[in-house]
Amino acid sequence: MKHSIFKLDKISPIVEESLTKDLFTFASECDGAEGILVRSSDMHSMTLSDKLLAVVRAGAGVNNIPIPKCSEQGIVVFNTPGANANAVKELVIAGLLMSGRRIVNGMEWAQTLRGQGDAVPALVEKGKGQFVGPELANKKLGIIGLGAIGVLVANAAIGMGMQVTGYDPGMSVEHAWALSRSVKRALTVDEIFAESDYITLHLPYMAKTKNYINADVIASMKDGAVLLNFARGELVDNDALLAALGQKLRVYVTDFPCETLLDNPHVLAIPHLGASTPESEENCAEMAARQMRNYLLSGTIRNSVNYPNCELASDFVCRTAILHSNKPAMVGQITGIFAERSLNITTMVNFSRNEMAYTVIDTDEPVSDEVAARIAGIDGINRVRVIIEN
Repeated sequence: MKHSIFKLDKISPIVEESLTKDLFTFASECDGAEGILVRSSDMHSMTLSDKLLAVVRAGAGVNNIPIPKCSEQGIVVFNTPGANANAVKELVIAGLLMSGRRIVNGMEWAQTLRGQGDAVPALVEKGKGQFVGPELANKKLGIIGLGAIGVLVANAAIGMGMQVTGYDPGMSVEHAWALSRSVKRALTVDEIFAESDYITLHLPYMAKTKNYINADVIASMKDGAVLLNFARGELVDNDALLAALGQKLRVYVTDFPCETLLDNPHVLAIPHLGASTPESEENCAEMAARQMRNYLLSGTIRNSVNYPNCELASDFVCRTAILHSNKPAMVGQITGIFAERSLNITTMVNFSRNEMAYTVIDTDEPVSDEVAARIAGIDGINRVRVIIEN
C-alpha cells in the first residue's frame, strides 16, 4: 500500500524524486493523507485527520503549525533546520555591508542624476561624500544564537576581519565543531549588548523570546549600534526600536517589514528574502522529503519539534512505533502486553523529550491488530503504528 502525501503549498518538484511513485502517492486533497508537506500555509484552523502521521515544514519556523494539537494526536512535526542557512547567511552579510556603507542611499541618489549627460561623473565625485560609511574590518559583531545560520555568519564575519563574539547557552556539539576558533564566547548575553558595534539575532521565536529586544535591552547597547534581525520580526519591540533609532541605534536591518517600520531613514527593510534562493528552496524540499520518507517507512525521527529524535535501522521484520506521554510505567505496560502474547522483542529503544516520548519495539514476527489496539488503550498513548518491512 502506498503512503499518501499532500503538498499544502507549492514545493520544489525535487520532493517527488525522493518520495518515489512505487512507495508514495501525492493526493489532491488533504483528507486521508498520511503526510503533509507545508511551507507558509496556516494550519491552525485545519481539522487534522486521524490518518495523518507527519507534518514536515520545508523551512525552520513552525509558528504556522498547531504543535500541541499534533502532539496530542500522535502527529510528528518536523522542520528543516540548516537547509536555508547559507542563503540567510549571505543576506546577513549583505545587511552588514549595507548598514555601514550607505550603499542603498547612494544608489538611489545616483538615479536622480539622470538627464545630466556628461556632467554625471563630476556630479558623482562631488556628491559621493554624503554616503561615506565605516568598514566592517575590526568592528565588533555580536551574534545571539549559534545554530546553523549563526555559525555560518560568525565564520564569514571572521573572514572579513571582524571581531566576533557569540552567545548561545544551548549550542549543540555539531555546531560547536563547525565554529571558527577565532569566535569569542560570551558567558552572558549582556556582554553582547554592551560591547558590540553590530548585533545580529539568530534565535527562535516563542513566548519567552517575544520582544527579546526591548527598551531596557536597547538602553544597554553601545551608542550607535546596528541591529540586524533575520530571525523573526516578533523578537523586536518595534515601539522601543523606533524610539531609539537615530539616537541610541544607528540602523535597524530587518527581513520582516511592517507598516510602522516603512519610510524610516534608519531602517533597511528587506522583503523577507532570507531563504528566497532556488538552492535554498531545493535544499529545504529535499530534506523535508527525506524526513517524511524515513519516518513513514521506518519510524526514524530526525529534526522533530515535538517528539524526540530517534535514528533507527532500516532492516527489520516488524516494528511497533509508539508515541506517548512521558510518564512513569509506560514502557513496562507496553512490554507487558508483548510478554503476554509471547512476542519476542529483538530490539527496543525509548527516548523522551519534555512531555512526549517515543518507544520503538522490533519483533521477529508480525504484531497483530489486537496487540496494537491493547497498547493504544493504555492511558497516555497518542499513536501506535505497526510497520512491516517494505
